[in-house]
Amino acid sequence: MYGDDRGYFFEAWRQKELREAGIDAEFVQMNQSGSQRGVLRGLHYQIQQPQGKLVRVLRGEIFDVAVDLRRSSPTFGQWDGWVLNDVTREGVWIPPGFAHGFLTLSERAEFEYLCTDTYAPQWERAIRWDDPDLAIVWPQLEGALTLSQKDQDATAWRDAELFP
Repeated sequence: MYGDDRGYFFEAWRQKELREAGIDAEFVQMNQSGSQRGVLRGLHYQIQQPQGKLVRVLRGEIFDVAVDLRRSSPTFGQWDGWVLNDVTREGVWIPPGFAHGFLTLSERAEFEYLCTDTYAPQWERAIRWDDPDLAIVWPQLEGALTLSQKDQDATAWRDAELFP
């Protein structure tokens, strides 16, 4: 990142560096979302047209989570989580075949992600963020979390459609 009294310049990603890291992704869609503190989105995935996602925070701070839904993977059923914010400007690659979600930790956060496939609502699925079998350790916030109706009605891990 380059900064001076005018502001900053930041190179968010470079295809060659991703390929050198073993990520051969072609991005076809870029999404942004804005959320208030305590908003939890996820855990979302598409059972057909699965999306790989390169995610980062433009403003604020979130706790980002990915769950491996690939039965053939040695990390099947495991989750990982990261704090992403506008200070470190770090990003995370979430491969196709993972469910993804995040919790907004700051008063407001703006989140951006590049996707390897387009949004396909007919294939969208959701797994409960608080499923006891996944046992994701989310940061604790004061007050109630805000979830969409879709996320409130999400499927349990044991009943979820999974990848081979």
